[in-house]
Amino acid sequence: MNDAILDVVIVGGGLVGGLAALLLAKGGVQATVLDAAPILDHEKTLKSLNPRVLALSQATIHLLKHVDVWDKLARQQPYTGMQVWNKNGFGEINFGTSAHSKLDQAQILGSMVEPSILNLAIQSMMIDQIDDYRTQIQVKHIEQGNGCWILHLADQTRLKTKLLIGADGANSFVREQAMIDLDVLDYHQAGISCAIKTEQAHQHVASQIFLETGPLAFLPMASLEDQEYGHWQSIVWTLPDDYADEFASLSDEDFVQLLTRESHHMLGKVLAATPRAKFPLKARAAQRYIKDGLALIGDAAHVIHPLAGQGVNIGCLDAAILCDVLLSDYARGVWAHEQTLLKYEHRRKFQNDAMMHSMSMIGWMESAPVFPIVWARNFGLKQVENISALKSAFMSQANGLSQLSNTRYQVN
Repeated sequence: MNDAILDVVIVGGGLVGGLAALLLAKGGVQATVLDAAPILDHEKTLKSLNPRVLALSQATIHLLKHVDVWDKLARQQPYTGMQVWNKNGFGEINFGTSAHSKLDQAQILGSMVEPSILNLAIQSMMIDQIDDYRTQIQVKHIEQGNGCWILHLADQTRLKTKLLIGADGANSFVREQAMIDLDVLDYHQAGISCAIKTEQAHQHVASQIFLETGPLAFLPMASLEDQEYGHWQSIVWTLPDDYADEFASLSDEDFVQLLTRESHHMLGKVLAATPRAKFPLKARAAQRYIKDGLALIGDAAHVIHPLAGQGVNIGCLDAAILCDVLLSDYARGVWAHEQTLLKYEHRRKFQNDAMMHSMSMIGWMESAPVFPIVWARNFGLKQVENISALKSAFMSQANGLSQLSNTRYQVN
């Protein structure tokens, strides 16, 4: 084992871990990145349409532009409008506008990107910018040493680091090995996800319909072929476990007919659907984001209900805030001080916990059949639609830019 102690090791090289590594590199600090995933095949990835998309906020896009990843994306689908409505109520909110032709950059609220396309761009930039980027690496054991963390790898090598960043997902090995407890809320729900082709084009609008069974989101997708532009969507349908099992087992013909009916023919008929994926929905919150010389970011620290599509965005904000406080110390000749990590935890944990609980509450209200709650949620949607200040507050929360204020990444 090399006795040299590294400044920082990041376990996890996906969007959040990769972004953290690139933000640190931009600030003059090279991280060692350990990723369990292999390097993606460029041509194979581009030719395959991923049925799932990530809804990236303006803040996340801004951060990806900062590290020169955004322009490397092979495809992405901007959206200029969002529509939220109740199928059996009068409540509806509309943000932004639909767009029929060339997009005005000022109209864009965010963008939908396939995870594989995003990971391809992140990997490409890390290969170029990160000196010690290791893929297909398995970490077998982690222990706290004297002033450092020691990582034991499957290839029998060991690494020592002053700062260990866990960006290794919801089932974080780093969190487990650091013995940080996890609070779990089981919604007894599952999400069904697939790509669908619709009769009418999405016109750059993302929609979410609140049904008796749970919210159904239609998310615009970029298409592989120009003649199909605007007719592909990714859906995420949140359902009670028993409904999810039933709907996942339907034939393709029955499933597209069900979607057409439940969406009120919003985009005409649903013409086709790719194979469906079903995943359980549970909120997870690490009781601590930090220990001495260790920090958790992204899904390793928190997993929220997918209702607002904000999980990946708050993870990117974690990376930005952590890198900002670390680089501020680095400029003063200090690295990963306890007070620095506490500052990160204080700035992110309360915000993320509030987001998690609010999404849980909204999800419960939207599935509750009790008349007073049905009336309240419809009335609430209508009030937000009619009061511009409330709509502005919702948009400010969704775009995430306010969370970057007073950091080196703030939008001027």
